Amino acid sequence: MNTYSFLIDYFNDSPTIIQAAWIIIGLFSIIIIGLIFYLKYLRGHLRKKERVTIAYEQEYESALITYLYAGNEEETISSEQQAIIDLLKNDAKEPFKRKILIAVLVKLKNEVSGEVADSIQNLYYQTELVDYALSRLSHKKWFVIAKGIRELKQFQIKEAYDQVIIHLNHPRPEVRKEMQLYMVNLFDFEGLTFLDLLETPLSEWDQIQLLEIVQKLENQNISNIASWLHSSNDSVIIFALKLAKIYNQLEAKNEIIQLLHHRNKKVRLDAIDVLSYLNVLEAKEILKTDLQKRSQEEQIAVFKMMENLYESDDESFIMKYINHDLFEIKIMALKILKGINREKFCALKIESANDPYLRIVNFIENN
Repeated sequence: MNTYSFLIDYFNDSPTIIQAAWIIIGLFSIIIIGLIFYLKYLRGHLRKKERVTIAYEQEYESALITYLYAGNEEETISSEQQAIIDLLKNDAKEPFKRKILIAVLVKLKNEVSGEVADSIQNLYYQTELVDYALSRLSHKKWFVIAKGIRELKQFQIKEAYDQVIIHLNHPRPEVRKEMQLYMVNLFDFEGLTFLDLLETPLSEWDQIQLLEIVQKLENQNISNIASWLHSSNDSVIIFALKLAKIYNQLEAKNEIIQLLHHRNKKVRLDAIDVLSYLNVLEAKEILKTDLQKRSQEEQIAVFKMMENLYESDDESFIMKYINHDLFEIKIMALKILKGINREKFCALKIESANDPYLRIVNFIENN
């Protein structure tokens, strides 16, 4: 009691700043103790949840294996299979159990193929899990929509096309990405028709993912890309140019040539690159006529094209650029001249008194 009274008196007699410090220490001590108890509770709760999850996973895995091997030739669905369907359908009503069940189905589906995979997909319908996924597509929260589309893609639910395509221009890029992957994974090149209606940007990462998928398709008969090259969406045009290069779309050369005058410099640069790759000589002649009006990046790209497509008729044009102020263009012009007319190239050593220029000529001559 005396100790308690002493502490009270000490606190009352202390300066205000000391009293405030003790109050803050007391509050922080209470908060820290509370957090310690909360973290202990949370850790225990998570461990319990993990144990319950593992138990349900094992139960569902066992039920699925039984379902797959309980069929008979006389009935489409045996009585034993129907009992499992009823059990899983009932459990699917609880979000926690439904999440575990879907995870187990996805895991098993990724490990099998053929008739077994078809049986799992049929079970997905029978347990009405597909209805829960479809209901997510009209949810207010974007991440719920994205999860719903991803699940429909995993179980290859093509019938959801109309409900999925409406999210084509969703404000969230995550939803748009899932929609795009759903289309291409389930409908191959035909799935790319969403590009006709795409108004939002197709990010570089989205393009990489789509290209990775289409290049793995067994059927490599790509759709006509001409409409995408005329798109009002610049990112769609850039993606179509990548397709043109990968799949050697020489039949689209006229549309690509028109892009040399596009308002977007990135589109113009990509068009030059693709036309160079496709060896379209007409493009070179067009670019030579207005080269001075183009940006430095475009001028460099044109000379890179000419390194692959030069002809003897290009000599007079090239001679105008062998002393260009831009080092990259000067180097490429000299390399092209060496290929067109080696004698005239070698004569530059005699005609020039500029030592740095001679070093450049000698370097190109020996390489």
